[in-house]
Amino acid sequence: MVNPTRPIGHETRGKTARNRLRRVDIFLIRYDPNLLKRQDGEYKSALYVDIGFGYQPITTVESVIHFRKLNPDLPVLGVEIDPERVSAAQSFQVKKVSFRLGGFNIPLKEHETVRLIRAFNVLRQYSEEAVEKAYHLMIENLLPEGLIIEGTSDPFGRIWAANLIRKKVEGIPDYEGIAFSTNFRWGFDPGLFQTVLPKSLIHHMTEGETIDQFFNDWKNAANTAIGYKQFGLRQWFMETALLLEREEYQIDTRKKLLRSGFLIWKNPNIPLKLSIQ
Repeated sequence: MVNPTRPIGHETRGKTARNRLRRVDIFLIRYDPNLLKRQDGEYKSALYVDIGFGYQPITTVESVIHFRKLNPDLPVLGVEIDPERVSAAQSFQVKKVSFRLGGFNIPLKEHETVRLIRAFNVLRQYSEEAVEKAYHLMIENLLPEGLIIEGTSDPFGRIWAANLIRKKVEGIPDYEGIAFSTNFRWGFDPGLFQTVLPKSLIHHMTEGETIDQFFNDWKNAANTAIGYKQFGLRQWFMETALLLEREEYQIDTRKKLLRSGFLIWKNPNIPLKLSIQ
């Protein structure tokens, strides 16, 4: 039986475009492929959960296609707070893919576990207090070493920014990083990412705040590295990341991520209330 607890959250606009979250899937595959492939212990049947799939579960189904190249048996759960959307999604069900009515208190069946939660374009309209509660609920459902990626994208997925939250083996949540993604269709300007910052960060873009200082330093690094633009936007983007690292920011400098337009600021020194109560 699915837990009948009333879904926590509220309805989103629900509109999305095909491939809007394709780069989120690509990022996860390159960032932590082992999380998707794990088959040990409780991870053997652990779910990937997509929260807020919208009017049609297009992006959830696309994730199935992408992730099952790594793990053909990966079970997937799409969650929506609107009963009509859940009803419409039933026709998209295939083996080990289900869609259920629910919110951030994920509607799990007995013995089900969760390895990865994607919550995209669902929390920007919430208050910061409500965002903290949503994180608390999602973290509770994760297995140790599981991951939450929560963020915002533009309508076509060209740019996005997301928080990465890891549940440690001890059960303690950890703010693992902030990820920024671009496909370079809009060129490259660190300021573009300010428009898609997660709710926990967007209102802290003020003087004296850590996230504001990060963007100032990123813009300065981009100006310093402007000479690399002649070699292409990717090269300019990569050199900017390396300059940030020299400024003592913890940046993931794996070339396969940077060349793909993914910049990850690891262990950001930004308060995020993640304690499990």
